[in-house]
Amino acid sequence: MADELIHYEVDDGVGIITMDDPPANTYTYEMMRQMDEAILDARFDEDVHVLVLRGAGDKFFSAGANIQMLDESDPHFKYYFCLHANETLNRLEQSPMLVIAALNGHTVGGGLEIALAADLRIAKKDAGAMGFPEVNLGVLPGTGGTQRLGRILGRSKAVEIMAEGDTFGFDRGEELGLLNKVFEGDDFLDQVMDYARGFTPPNKASKAVGGIKRAVCSGCEVPFSEGLAIERELQQQLFQSADADEGLSAYLEKRDAEFSGS
Repeated sequence: MADELIHYEVDDGVGIITMDDPPANTYTYEMMRQMDEAILDARFDEDVHVLVLRGAGDKFFSAGANIQMLDESDPHFKYYFCLHANETLNRLEQSPMLVIAALNGHTVGGGLEIALAADLRIAKKDAGAMGFPEVNLGVLPGTGGTQRLGRILGRSKAVEIMAEGDTFGFDRGEELGLLNKVFEGDDFLDQVMDYARGFTPPNKASKAVGGIKRAVCSGCEVPFSEGLAIERELQQQLFQSADADEGLSAYLEKRDAEFSGS
């Protein structure tokens, strides 16, 4: 039986995916297969409204791909390993629910590539470094890093960060716009979970949150006119939801909405 490298659990509407391969939570093909399965489990679970992705322990979110595995594998395996990792992170990015990466420790190389596939990135203050050091190994960030970083930061800054290959602290990551928030304190995961639950019913209309996420992720990849068409179709679906009825009624009745996620 394969080692359990991914732990998946559901806590009060929040699905939690934990990478667990000590000491640095590096990922292998086996871990990506298990992550892919966890993402699919979350998609099919109507009780899951938000996904939180984290690393086991308190030192690493993930240090990226397992270097020993890559060193021992042939070019054919390496190619299909990267292809499957691309497909897994695309599935994470395109899942119609909010995905939060909780960076509880060092987040470098492929670990940062995983985090960039999330919608929001929240880090624990002074808990580690982040960056893309792949150039120092003679390769490039090959699990979506060149594409996602360029889309987030712009072409010039992305090339600078990856070509220099340096790592930097989470405060700098927040300044650059790679991180949405940096939380202080020892109760980091509790803070992330409290934040994540703010996007679940009855607090938020989770279908609307998912629609916003899908409109942005898909719309930014197509011409503006097609993006507007995607937005209209998603809006029409939401107009037919129970939560839209509740939100509009609550507004007119001057009360807080009680969303159900339907």
